[in-house]
Amino acid sequence: MEPFKQHLDKFIGIDDEEFASVISYFQVLEVKKKQDLMSEGEICRSMFFVVKGCLRKFFINEKGIEQTTEFAIENWWITDTFAYERQIKSDFSIQAVEKSVILKIDFHSQEALLTKHPVMERYFRMIYQRAYAAAERRIRYLYEFSREELYVHFSTQYPWFIQRIPQYLIASFLGFTPEYLSEIRAKLRS
Repeated sequence: MEPFKQHLDKFIGIDDEEFASVISYFQVLEVKKKQDLMSEGEICRSMFFVVKGCLRKFFINEKGIEQTTEFAIENWWITDTFAYERQIKSDFSIQAVEKSVILKIDFHSQEALLTKHPVMERYFRMIYQRAYAAAERRIRYLYEFSREELYVHFSTQYPWFIQRIPQYLIASFLGFTPEYLSEIRAKLRS
């Protein structure tokens, strides 16, 4: 779990002994591509940290179409924060986009972790602040950018997503149909 230790070291200082205790609160999972980690309607009991691979959060809209709202790649967290914090049913599903290795922590284990290792409170506060700031920016971009500008911005800011994630999922994340995304890409190439 060296990648997780290196990630923590960017935010907080913990020694190997404390890390061994911290990691004991997590479950390591290897998941297959397209494997569901949580389904809409289930109580959101866990948060997921991506050690290797990619996950996505999505819901099914009123037209029956999957709408991706978030991706998580290496060193990113993903959950339905609203449902997780309240331990209620989620309006989202979480699924592996690629074969992935993840760390899973449930709500009660996280509470015990924070009690035993208060430094992890600082870590999670910093993670939540970054996630909140990213969500604020995404909302602004959705209002401010044309659809073409949204794609250009996304592909410029996150080129690794364009290479790793199927185009239909990128289209879903940006609120496009796959066909419309193909039109934008063709227009940009010409």
